[in-house]
Amino acid sequence: MTDADRADPYAAAAVPLRARLVRRIATAGALADPRWRGAFEAVPRHLFVPFYYRPSPSGGGFTRLSAASPDPRARARWLAGAYEDTPLVTHIRGSELLSSSSQPSLMAAMLEALEIRQGHTVLEIGAGTGFNAALLAHRLGPEAVTTVDLDRAITDAARAHLAAAGYASVTVVTGDGSLGWAHRAPYDRIIATCELPSIPPQWLRQCRPDGLVLAPFGGGLIALRVTDTGHAQGRFLRAPAYFVSLRGTGAIAHPAPEAIGPEQRIRTTSTPPQVLDDDLFRFLLTLIAGELEIRWAFGGRGAAITAADGSAARATRDGTVLLAGPRDLWALAEETYDLWQREGRPQRDRFGMTVDGDHQWTWLDRPEGPNAWEV
Repeated sequence: MTDADRADPYAAAAVPLRARLVRRIATAGALADPRWRGAFEAVPRHLFVPFYYRPSPSGGGFTRLSAASPDPRARARWLAGAYEDTPLVTHIRGSELLSSSSQPSLMAAMLEALEIRQGHTVLEIGAGTGFNAALLAHRLGPEAVTTVDLDRAITDAARAHLAAAGYASVTVVTGDGSLGWAHRAPYDRIIATCELPSIPPQWLRQCRPDGLVLAPFGGGLIALRVTDTGHAQGRFLRAPAYFVSLRGTGAIAHPAPEAIGPEQRIRTTSTPPQVLDDDLFRFLLTLIAGELEIRWAFGGRGAAITAADGSAARATRDGTVLLAGPRDLWALAEETYDLWQREGRPQRDRFGMTVDGDHQWTWLDRPEGPNAWEV
């Protein structure tokens, strides 16, 4: 057995699995750039997920898959799972999901959307397992990449994974990602792998003019071209994107648990709850109403939505709506549905975002058009 085999006993078995994953991503339309395809072919994802969690088949928990399992069949399932085109949960605290390794095909789409050129420097917000930083390092060189995460356990693990894969020179920082990392600024590109409530002003200050900020927002991916330290504008990519929320000073205010209680109000509606089944409708509703929690219930007969301010709405298929809290959330759903229908059920890439100093807003078709919403 060679030293390489001792360091990574799964290296040989991973090669065909990695090749199959790359083929599947390419068939789906990503990795058109051969340099990114080469990065995905070269970087061993399994070194970045020595263990991960999957929802238990019986429900109510997670099953842990690990390279250290004493059962060879379990180890084989772990290795095969590391090269599936799926996100992998890697850090859990109680029932809270803290970090994951993103779906590889989505990572490929995001990296291609960065429009990277040799010589660029990149700041990544959300270190995760370190896999995305390794892909960037393979393309640009490790010294060009900085990755930040709030949780020391996550950054310690990412640092170890990067070193095992040969990218020890990547700068891994434990810190508040909403503040960026000014010590290595300015950057040509900033990429976030966590959901945002707004674009942190520090990011624009740390990005070179004509640089690009790519970040998850509202269930989509916004690509912002930076003009200067206070201005940026761009459109959403067409693909949906759902990530763990940013933690720290810029964290999202999460919706409260459903609160339909004795202070409820009742009315009727002609907008059925099944409109919430459509991903594009939910995207527009989030842009207009802000972060929402959406739950389906009642044996498929209805849905409930809640917001961080304690507002809640429950709609049933017979047209009954129960309301609580300061806002009528279902009125927002009705108005959004009317707009969505009038505009031809627009795809995400018809929407955009503008940052003008302290003022941020999203819009449909054009920044100064009639359909614009404050962030």
